[in-house]
Amino acid sequence: MRLAFLAAAAALAFASPAAAAAPADDFRRLLDEHYQWLLRENPTEATALGVRDHDDRLRDLSPEARERRVREAQGFLVRLDAIPAEALDPADRVNRAILRRTLAETVEENRFGQRDMLFTTYYGWHQGFAGLARNLPFRTRADYESYLTRLALYPRLNDQALALTANAVRGGYVLPCSVLDGYERTIAGVIAEDPAQSRFYEPFAGQRPAAIPEAEWAALQDRARRIITGTVDPAYRRHLDFYLEEYKPHCAASDSVSTQPGGADYYAFQVRAYTTTDLSPQQIHDIGVAEVTRIRAEMDRVAREAGHPSREAFIQALRTNPLHYVTEPEQLMREVARVTKHIDGQLPGLFGTLPRLPYGIREIPAEIAEGTTTAFYGPGSPESGIAGTYYVNTSKLDQRPLWEVPALSLHESVPGHHLQIALQQEMDIAPFRRNFTSFTAFTEGWGLYAESLGGGMGLYDTPERRMGELSYQMWRASRLVVDTGIHAFGWDKARAIAFMRENTALTDANIEAEVNRYISWPGQALGYMIGRLKILELRARAEQALGESFDVRRFHDAVLRNGSVPLDVLESEIDAWIAAERAGAA
Repeated sequence: MRLAFLAAAAALAFASPAAAAAPADDFRRLLDEHYQWLLRENPTEATALGVRDHDDRLRDLSPEARERRVREAQGFLVRLDAIPAEALDPADRVNRAILRRTLAETVEENRFGQRDMLFTTYYGWHQGFAGLARNLPFRTRADYESYLTRLALYPRLNDQALALTANAVRGGYVLPCSVLDGYERTIAGVIAEDPAQSRFYEPFAGQRPAAIPEAEWAALQDRARRIITGTVDPAYRRHLDFYLEEYKPHCAASDSVSTQPGGADYYAFQVRAYTTTDLSPQQIHDIGVAEVTRIRAEMDRVAREAGHPSREAFIQALRTNPLHYVTEPEQLMREVARVTKHIDGQLPGLFGTLPRLPYGIREIPAEIAEGTTTAFYGPGSPESGIAGTYYVNTSKLDQRPLWEVPALSLHESVPGHHLQIALQQEMDIAPFRRNFTSFTAFTEGWGLYAESLGGGMGLYDTPERRMGELSYQMWRASRLVVDTGIHAFGWDKARAIAFMRENTALTDANIEAEVNRYISWPGQALGYMIGRLKILELRARAEQALGESFDVRRFHDAVLRNGSVPLDVLESEIDAWIAAERAGAA
């Protein structure tokens, strides 16, 4: 009996690891299938990542494809829920939590008619496609052939997008009239009279690749000009006609998404998704009011120290003194370049790990510059040899003060978006997180936190630059008040602009563009300050717990080491890091 018992026990001992490994194996298979699905459904991103299986495709925007994607996301979700989190190791528990959130939000978003609202004042499919060449590799003939194939496919994508937008118009899901002034320029401006001057011709305007014979290169250039003139430009003209004749005449009178069918529930969903919290619009509004009060007091102090009788007087001087503005785009770009190179030299003192991928600076395309924000960042691709890009707005130069360049650059380039995103692209984490996952509260919260590091770098060395930093803080705090005010509490655009003008040092053009963005993109702007406050809270917690052993370089590495994550995941990870640091110090 004893021998039989021991034999049975031994059999169970050998069987247990296999049984325990089964959920982990199932999860790994699910991760792999889900990632392949992401690559199939996002073919141009797949090309940028070095996966060339979908080089002849664009994303399918048809209602049928969308419903299929939602069904497949729901299928992944059911399979994921069947895998118990406690059966996975700590890293995969994080992967599971993040995957579940993204899948659940994909399914939930499909409940709302706002899913057919495909553009904002900040972005549209037409502008995304116009920038396609800057996100793809161009080294071989096959690269150029693939690009030309995709140019030829654009009319189908455009027609799908217009059909969805027409359906949105019929359902009452349209942007307010108040934000659409001049929007047609973002469409018409892409159409170049000479195809060789088109943004779509950029890959063919440079030096001929050595691997392509001269005659073949000339033939490719000729095909590109013909496709731009005969296929792409007519699609943009159809878009322009549709916008002017069928969309703009039906624009909404109200500035609030809550007046649309199901709008209040949709806004609550957007708030949860963009902040990765369960905060209500009222709670976020209250946080914003408190932050505005705090920052106003600091601005008052800086104004007095600078010799001005009040914050308002200092801001007026900042807005109107011509010494704070340049008159030529190149002057602004030179100032940006000087500031960013200064920042580059400070990074090793703040981070133990830096990305290999560099970044460059470019002007925002002219056709969108006047209606868009002050700057933005475009990720690169280590796999395709594409650097990240810090895009700078060089329109309306009398509205682009030099005192805001340090805070702006810290946010958009390094140690803000480029450093965080490029590090994520180089991490040994689940591919879906490395290449496809970004949570606004983390990514933009980190960008706003990065602005606070400028003081230690010597960038806020004048009262004007210090006020620039505070104005940028106030800008993001005001968003919490204004975004919720518009979409939850009945504010209109005029009230939002008045609040921004009273509290920030932003110029009128920037305020107008920003309020248009909050109106047309509900909830997105809330993630910035909510994320920053969480990172600052976690840093204070770490400093208090670790005392003299606190190392800011190690803290920053710990915040960034998992890529973009929801704020609750970040808090758990930093708490674990603090415990490990204390154990190591002991």
